[in-house]
Amino acid sequence: MSGHSKWATTKHKKAAIDAKRGKLFAKLIKNIEIAAKMGGPDLGGNPTLYDAVQKAKKQSVPNKNIDAAVKRGGGLDGGGVDYETIMYEVYGPQGVALLVECLTDNRNRAAMEVRTAVTRNGGTMADPGSVSRLFQRRGVVVVAKEQDGKVVSEDEVIEVTLDAGADEVADHGDTIEVQSEPGDVVAVRTALQEAGIDYDSAEVQFVATMDIPVTEPEAAGKVFRLVDVVDDLDDVQNVFTNADIPDEVMEQVDA
Repeated sequence: MSGHSKWATTKHKKAAIDAKRGKLFAKLIKNIEIAAKMGGPDLGGNPTLYDAVQKAKKQSVPNKNIDAAVKRGGGLDGGGVDYETIMYEVYGPQGVALLVECLTDNRNRAAMEVRTAVTRNGGTMADPGSVSRLFQRRGVVVVAKEQDGKVVSEDEVIEVTLDAGADEVADHGDTIEVQSEPGDVVAVRTALQEAGIDYDSAEVQFVATMDIPVTEPEAAGKVFRLVDVVDDLDDVQNVFTNADIPDEVMEQVDA
């Protein structure tokens, strides 16, 4: 899943920029609201909400914002939220595939904004099913290797998570990624916690089953630009891609 892991690293860097302008906070708050609405506001009985809250805390979302989101989503403030999830399928430069996940209270607005962003940045909207078949839902837990002055090893993570359902563990430099079946993500996360290993995120994502190599800096730049523009839309929660961009090409694009 090299394309997935490299893209995840790139999105991690981008998250720091997003946080400064509030984009990431808004997306994390939406995730909390939806999780509370779907499974209730009790963190102890709603593991999806628990993970959404933990992810928000790790990105320094203020506790008062988190608490308010839980109450809104759970209907505890007399209001509630009314978002729906919509997936858009896109082809980008070099034939790379993108899945665009939206959480919106206005389907028409989301569709118009995604279509405009895609067509203006070198992409085309794809027929339903043509792109989604290239991805599968996977549980993905990301562990930082540097933790409280010690280094967590890949072997240590494998030993801790194997019996919990992990079926792929990969070292990606600063992080270790654990993949599992979607239903095992909570068990994997719990196994890490019980072993005293912290995690950066634990969620179900769309992971490409086949990567598309993008080896030219110009083409890679176009892919990044398309993803950045789409990802910055207010209704867009996640963008998943099967672009496999080598490290040296990524460095040239960053430069």
